[in-house]
Amino acid sequence: MPPDAQATMATRPDARSARQNILVVKLGAFGNIILSLAAFAAIRQHHAGARISVLTSKAYAGWLREFPYFDEVLVDPRPRWWDLQGLHRLGQTLADGQFARVYDLQTSARSSRYFRLFPAKRRPQWSGIAFGCALPDRDPKRNVLHDTVRQQGQLRQAGISVFPPADLSWCRGDIARFGLPPAFALLVPGSSPSRPAKRWPAVRYQSLARHLTGKRIAPVVIGGASERDLAAEIPSAIDLTGQTGFGDLADLARAARFAVGNDTGPMHLIATAGCAAITLFSADSNPSQCAPSGRWTRILQQPDLSDLAVETVLQSLPTDCGPTDAPPTDVRPAAPPTDARPTDARPTDARPTDA
Repeated sequence: MPPDAQATMATRPDARSARQNILVVKLGAFGNIILSLAAFAAIRQHHAGARISVLTSKAYAGWLREFPYFDEVLVDPRPRWWDLQGLHRLGQTLADGQFARVYDLQTSARSSRYFRLFPAKRRPQWSGIAFGCALPDRDPKRNVLHDTVRQQGQLRQAGISVFPPADLSWCRGDIARFGLPPAFALLVPGSSPSRPAKRWPAVRYQSLARHLTGKRIAPVVIGGASERDLAAEIPSAIDLTGQTGFGDLADLARAARFAVGNDTGPMHLIATAGCAAITLFSADSNPSQCAPSGRWTRILQQPDLSDLAVETVLQSLPTDCGPTDAPPTDVRPAAPPTDARPTDARPTDARPTDA
């Protein structure tokens, strides 16, 4: 077995035969993994005595090893379809797992093809959309549902009926090293480089940062190391780009007054961790399918985000919102994601890809 497909073994190999083996397929991306937390918890609860593995992309393997729902993590080497040796090795890894059931929560073209990598006579019960699978998701509306609703529907068809709430209480970091002031707000000005239409202009974030500074709330920019140039365009804010791990983001979310950001993965973690979150959507993605979920969420959508005024965002900020250990009293929880369907949204824009 190649190193990049090695499992992080939590029990001795001979323990495999003592318990049922379950596989969850979730290759990415960041936001989609956060939206799958309730599904992960439901699978873990339903198969309480099983050994549960997850197949994911290399970028998320280290983090998923910290999740309380999995006993081992398998890394998808993403072999090309003409790489017969690579496909054979991945197929052997899957077969070696002796899985009785697979929950394909990615349901992409790539993950569905993995169904065929199992030996025909030893294919596990497969929950997903792969042709010929034993537990297909037959909902004709699955491609227009919010991710969390779609996954619950898929799992219900596979016999799972209890869904615990999404929980990130186990995800912890170390934010004391940043020396932040007591009152701060998070700004998330980045997004996938390949989808610039999802970004509110940095000059608008700078205007928002100046306003927050005037209100004695320190603006803090977070994002990946590749977004440092973007953060430099917001000089009024504290720049933490490239300095935060997943646990740090969760702890920052718990301590922040609120967060404002584009439709990107960190906003999902921030909202789920409990921070009041305002997420900005363009016509490039559909909040009715992929809006963040949390204790207090608000969606602002403008087909072209350059047309979204700073004043509109300011009017949407919670008026008195402290850290998550002191929930706001003057704001109401957001409605379930499926309640708000933008009229100009395209129903297939936000389906998980081969990430």
